[in-house]
Amino acid sequence: MNNNWKFLAFISLMLSAQLHVAAQQSRNLSLEEAISLSLQNSKNLRMADAKIIEAVSLVQEARDRQLPDFKLTGSYLRLNSANVDLKTANDSSSKGGGPKISQAVYGMANLSLPLYAGGRIKYGIESAKYLEQATRLDADNDKEAVIYNASSAFINLYKASQAVGIVKENLRSSLSRDSNFINLEKNGILARNDLLKAQLQSANIELSLLDAENNFNLAMVNMNLMLGLPENTLLSPDTSFTRQEINLQNFSDYETLALQKRKDIQATAFRKNAATTAIKSARAEAYPTIALTGGYVAAYIPKLLTITNAINIGVGVQYNLASLWKTNTKLQQAKARLLQVSAGEEMLNDAVRLEVNKDYQQFLLTQKKIEVYDKAVAQATENYRITNNKYNNSLVTITDLLEADVALLQARLNSSFAKADAVLAYNKLLQSTGTLSK
Repeated sequence: MNNNWKFLAFISLMLSAQLHVAAQQSRNLSLEEAISLSLQNSKNLRMADAKIIEAVSLVQEARDRQLPDFKLTGSYLRLNSANVDLKTANDSSSKGGGPKISQAVYGMANLSLPLYAGGRIKYGIESAKYLEQATRLDADNDKEAVIYNASSAFINLYKASQAVGIVKENLRSSLSRDSNFINLEKNGILARNDLLKAQLQSANIELSLLDAENNFNLAMVNMNLMLGLPENTLLSPDTSFTRQEINLQNFSDYETLALQKRKDIQATAFRKNAATTAIKSARAEAYPTIALTGGYVAAYIPKLLTITNAINIGVGVQYNLASLWKTNTKLQQAKARLLQVSAGEEMLNDAVRLEVNKDYQQFLLTQKKIEVYDKAVAQATENYRITNNKYNNSLVTITDLLEADVALLQARLNSSFAKADAVLAYNKLLQSTGTLSK
């Protein structure tokens, strides 16, 4: 009788949960939609876009160095008891006879257009462009990571949902079996100890259901946050992704593809070009700077001097003698940075080869697991059917029946999870080759 009430309580709990779910905002979600929404709402991609804007502005800053500099300067000076001694051709000295100067005003306008800077401007623009391309490739690489993370979160949600469904179904079957066992125990057909064993298994299944529901709720909140949806949105993951066809190529094809398509490898190549350009720029420090200059000066000193229309134009040459002993240090630093980037490039190539190999083997493993788990489901189903028949004919104990039931539950879970893991493993392989976003 107690177990009947327990069964009714379970049904009531399920109905109340369904009513609560109906009150929530629900949404069917496919893997493609999850990826699309994650790309739209990714904070990492927003940061990557900001870095691209910064890199573009650095290129423009480098180009601006080709433009002329135009400076305006003006001052008003207040003088106290200035001694003015004017020299003229007729009178070599005018001791104390000059005007009393108490203020002065002057203004200047200077224009400077660089004509030659030893290649520093040119190399600066070239280096900034390389770094801009590297930043854009970093953003593409971040996009690949966002897609994979969205796939991983979606598949985790799917697995949690499948676990809840399978365990619920198993719990219903277990509670129904307990109800039958109660009647058998009342009629003296079933031992009290066997009934308690069956009820204990039902209790364990209930605990498993609580864990599964908790995992599903956490996975759903994580997915909602990733997609920019309200946290209480009830997501129902589409299961069609587990049936997608996968055409696996040879390992060598994936390895070649990774070395050609990986965005981080391409970004490193651009940074290597920027480091090479930095060496040229360091060498350019040894050359002078030549600029076309022009200016205008106006000044007014009451009772003494007025200057207007003082326009000048010419060519200015600037050479820093310190570059004779400082340039070599900068050149060595630039060469050292190139060596670091080159070493990093070689390390990255090795890491990519290893990653592709690992992901390829992992995908093959998931395919083999699917075959094994599918066989295990068929075997566990048949084993439960035979064990149940034997139990009904008193040929096996209830312990054997319960063990067969647990084995069937685990086999169904493993089979469902394996299909989802295979899709995730294939997406990881595509990410390691730099083609997931394609």
